Amino acid sequence: MTHAIPIRRDARTDHLDVALRLAACGLPVLPLRAGKGPFGNCRNCTDNACGGRPNMKTPGPCRCQWPCHAWAAAATDPHVITSPAWKTAWRYAGAVGYHPGGAGATVVDLDDAAAVDWARENLPRTRTVVTTRGEHWIYQGTMRSVNGVREGVDLKSTMSYARWLGPGTGTLSALPTVVLALAEKEPTAIRPAPRTVTVSAPAGGGECRHRSPAYLERGIAMAEQRITDAASAVHATVYRTFLAVLSAHGRCGCLTETHIARLFTAAQAKGESPRHCTDAWSNARTALGI
Repeated sequence: MTHAIPIRRDARTDHLDVALRLAACGLPVLPLRAGKGPFGNCRNCTDNACGGRPNMKTPGPCRCQWPCHAWAAAATDPHVITSPAWKTAWRYAGAVGYHPGGAGATVVDLDDAAAVDWARENLPRTRTVVTTRGEHWIYQGTMRSVNGVREGVDLKSTMSYARWLGPGTGTLSALPTVVLALAEKEPTAIRPAPRTVTVSAPAGGGECRHRSPAYLERGIAMAEQRITDAASAVHATVYRTFLAVLSAHGRCGCLTETHIARLFTAAQAKGESPRHCTDAWSNARTALGI
């Protein structure tokens, strides 16, 4: 992370080409799905068929003999990045991810304008990357990764991954004490109560396959329970659950804003921010062409 990385944000740039250039600069990379979740990068774990946990500290319940998921799979070796095991993943990747801790860096992920304003008032300036709704502030130095250290602020360093959105602007600064101190707070003690997020339900128009309202109710209840039971990889679980709900109920007009609010409430109870919920829902709809 100490070197300038001469790559511009360009939607036409091939993800594999970007990954190889980042790796040549010492940044461990991995392919990410369209929903920002990681792939299982070995053949046995394609589409997470093994049930692997994307954010695990060790290779998940799969029986791989090497780390194949998320940050544990991030690599700088071009032979690994271009290997047959990764070939399919790059073909369907929606973005390039990287392991900040593996490059000796920490990303302060600011989810919205309020979080950015807070950072500008409280954190020393450093290299900044503009994201969809906020900014990534990147510091030189590693620490443990913690989500939700305050509203709209996640820390990504060791055992975590971030999405590559370009080299950013500004000079890289040393990891400050104020950021280290954020990780010492208990995230669950400062998370806000779930907020109501209004998202339009799909317009429908397709054939309704539901035999009774109870079918939809069971589906929503099961989805809520799946999110609630997530012991790890909450981001990925929320996205996959939203995808499953929309796949089953998103085209016939039966899904209402009340149902969506229930799913968002379950996700926020697990620590997801309103922005993450909205993004996951939007990405799921895009993936299904709804």
